[in-house]
Amino acid sequence: MSTLLITGGRRLSGAVSVEGNKNSALPLLAATLLTPGECILHNVPRISDVEVMCQLLQELGARVEGIGTTTIRVRCPEVVKDEPDGALVGRLRGSVLLLGPLLARRGRARLAPPGGDFPARRTISTHLEALVSMGAVVHDGPSHHLETPDGLTPTSIYLYEASVTGTETALLAAAAAPGLSEIRHAACEPHVVELCEFLQKMGAGISGAGTSTIRIEGTTKLRGAEHTLWGDYIEAGSWAVVAAVTGGEIDVHGARPEDLEVVEAVLKRMNIRCRSTGSVFRVEPSTPLAAGRIVTGLWPGFPSDLVSLVTVLATQAEGRTLVHDWMYELRLFALEQLSGMRGDLFLCDPHRIIVTGRKQLRGRILDSRDLRSGMALIAAALAADGESQVTPLETVERGYGTLVERLRSLGAQVSKVE
Repeated sequence: MSTLLITGGRRLSGAVSVEGNKNSALPLLAATLLTPGECILHNVPRISDVEVMCQLLQELGARVEGIGTTTIRVRCPEVVKDEPDGALVGRLRGSVLLLGPLLARRGRARLAPPGGDFPARRTISTHLEALVSMGAVVHDGPSHHLETPDGLTPTSIYLYEASVTGTETALLAAAAAPGLSEIRHAACEPHVVELCEFLQKMGAGISGAGTSTIRIEGTTKLRGAEHTLWGDYIEAGSWAVVAAVTGGEIDVHGARPEDLEVVEAVLKRMNIRCRSTGSVFRVEPSTPLAAGRIVTGLWPGFPSDLVSLVTVLATQAEGRTLVHDWMYELRLFALEQLSGMRGDLFLCDPHRIIVTGRKQLRGRILDSRDLRSGMALIAAALAADGESQVTPLETVERGYGTLVERLRSLGAQVSKVE
């Protein structure tokens, strides 16, 4: 377990590049199990979650080259087992994405309860309902045990929840079910669209990507494909907030402007000077002002993955901001630690927090309880007077590669202690 030591109060400046979207990399890697052909992915983020998924693929029989680099090659002529290692599954929420490919290639799947952030509060009922509609039978037991006695069959399904990974699970299974499937109330996030594009390259017919109704013409003869991942707009937004809370000036390279539009809109409401020019998102020194009210939403609403970071930004903005994350509650609980840094926060309930700024934060020991709030606390420590300790750093490194090196390149005074 590692601790990040941070001496705050420095204005960060420079340039930083983002790699592919974590939330795209995991479903695309899972999709490589659908075919015996070779799949090549470029601009893959060098993060621990990707390494865990690659280890899961290897354990299931895939040959994986390039782990730890931005180009990964996967070839799986035969899936040799239907039950991934429970210890690895327990480290990765995205392991649930293996269910569809395992049912397609093996006819059965056994999956231990997936881990990741808040595993006890995040069910996979939407995923299971989608698979059952395609012919899967769920057996009782402590693990998720599914079989398809007659193979995967096309379906027409309405998702009770517009879950991103639930939609991706349905897409992965439908792509291997010969015939026409339709998914309604589907998630519209860019990483769902990116999975659709990759499945099309593999031979599935897909229309409606990016809308709430997706149609899939599945096939049992999916082929290998090559794809370059789009830049991670969540990570780009994180670096933009780091610039804003430290009064700095940072150019963020690699994310698409159409993905960053939702982030840019909220930052401008908070008086942050920022703009997109091609693949460069620039944040300039600003005087943050309260936004009044920020509410998360399904795409193209403000993403829940950035709500922790924008809450930190609100502590540095003049006035009062109500932050409302109706999707997840425990992220806001993690931010109660900001009160110990002299932040003025009032937690109304598990989904709403009122932040009054501007307050000069003070360094302290911080607990990175989940990936996104962990990065938010690092941003708070960078803006604070004195020294902070963020532990465990591994929680944040699940989604932010070479984090220490990039912070130092921007002028941050940080060190990693094992």
